[in-house]
Parts: sequence; C-alpha cells; structure tokens
Amino acid sequence: MNESGLVVARFRRHALVESTEHKRYLCQFQSRDLHPVVGDSVQWRREGAESGTLELVDCRSSELKRINSRGQPESVAANLSQLVIVLAASPTPDWFLLDRYLVAGELEGLNNIIIFNKLDISATPPSEFRIYKNLGYPVMAVSAREQTGLKPLESIMEGERSAIIGQSGVGKSSLTNALMGDALQRVEQLSDKASQGRHTTTTAALYRLPSGGELIDSPGVRDYSPFIKNAQKVQLGFREFIARSPYCRFDDCKHLAEPECAVKAALVNSEVASQRYESYKKLYELTETLQSRYN
Repeated sequence: MNESGLVVARFRRHALVESTEHKRYLCQFQSRDLHPVVGDSVQWRREGAESGTLELVDCRSSELKRINSRGQPESVAANLSQLVIVLAASPTPDWFLLDRYLVAGELEGLNNIIIFNKLDISATPPSEFRIYKNLGYPVMAVSAREQTGLKPLESIMEGERSAIIGQSGVGKSSLTNALMGDALQRVEQLSDKASQGRHTTTTAALYRLPSGGELIDSPGVRDYSPFIKNAQKVQLGFREFIARSPYCRFDDCKHLAEPECAVKAALVNSEVASQRYESYKKLYELTETLQSRYN
C-alpha cells in the first residue's frame, strides 16, 4: 500500500524517506525516470522494517535549480520557502555568487536571508552589505563558533523550510551544528543506521530545527548559476530593476544598450548599485549563452 513521505536525504541510487510517523526508510527507486531531491513529497511503499520503494514524486511548490557541469538544469532542493545565503570574511565574499542566489530565490518567490558568519574573525561586515539592506533583504551577522547572534536567525527560520547555501568554507556546517545543537547527533545516527553503511554521502540533508522549522543543508560550492529559460527573465530577479523598468522607453528593454533606459539612468544617479548592475549583465550574458547552446 502506498504511503506519503518526505525525502530527507538523497544518495546516488537511494533516498532516505521519512514516513508520516517520522520514521526513516531507505528507499530504492521504482523507475530510473524518478529524480527525487531533498524536500520532495513522495509516494512510497514499505518493503521491510527499514526499507521501501519510492514510486512517485509529488508536484513541487518551489524548486532550487542550478546549471550543472554539462550545462543542464539540475534540481538541488524542493518545496522551499526561503534561502539562507551565508557569507564570511574568509573566504572573501563573492558578490556575483550572492546575486545569483538572490535571483534564484526571487524567481521562485522565496524569502532571501543574507548571513555574515565568523564575527569571531571579523567583527565588522563588509560595507557592501548596505546595498542589500537598502533593497530590503534581511542581513544578519552571527558567529557559529561562539554561538552569537543566532536568536534572530532562529526566529526568522521558525515555521519555514530553509536551504542554507553559500561558498565552501563560509561555515554552513558549523552554523547548522549551532542551530541544531544536540539534536544533530541523533539525526545523524538515524541516517547512518538507515544507510547501513553501504551508500555514499548525501548531496543534501533535511533537519528539523529544535526552535521550529526545517533546514536543508547543501554542500558548499565554488560556483552556482540559476536555471533561467529566457535571458529576458533575468531582470525579474533584481528587485530594484522591477520598480524602474516600467519607465524605460521600450517595453522589452534589456537595460543594456537601449536608449532612454530608466535602469541605466538610475545607475548613473547611483540609485542602482554598479555592483548589482555588473552582476545583472554577467548573468544575462551567461543565460543568453546557455540558451543559444541548448535550444
């Protein structure tokens, strides 16, 4: 008999599915056409005390996608409500990477939260964070190591399903450890038992936060590009462009070489940050290149 479940970890050929009773089962896939990711609601069938078969992936309300090494779209996590994007003094913040994550969140209708970690190393966040505060993004400074500044973050994650993302080395795992506390070890023991030591590490894992809400921890990246079918849609990920584009001369203005562009006028007047505009141009060009290559 089929049951509803939630994918809480994904292995290469299996998924760890949590039942409605919060028990975890290692499930094989009924078909090679199934590509579940962490956060998916699924239909599955029990096969044993700790095993089962995943038969169907339910429709997704949201999806975090990236462009993989082959230039194809690849799902990272599903049914999210917000992204928690982590930066730190070390490694040096990659602002273009941050903007690409923000675009991904905007296009999926997710909340975007920006975290500056490692206050124990640098007590003053970079001045660039003012750009994002002025755009209305919540920006928080924390130290996962010293467990300072976590209460406001716990509050904003309560009742949400958040993906914690960012560059390798910014301290995402330390932040997850700090937010989970003692509950993390119990979750990992359950996962280890379910995997029976026969499977490679997961690409992502879902944790239930003691303060409420769910957290999907994904591996750090050197690079990330959101999947966008049409380059014209890139501007919809820049909220400061949306407010100004109706005043452009042309309805289909790309904000690049067109005359009487309201976005470029705002750039000249320093109402749009040059850093953000450069991110837009680079992402537009990248999306256009991929679009022409695979269409």
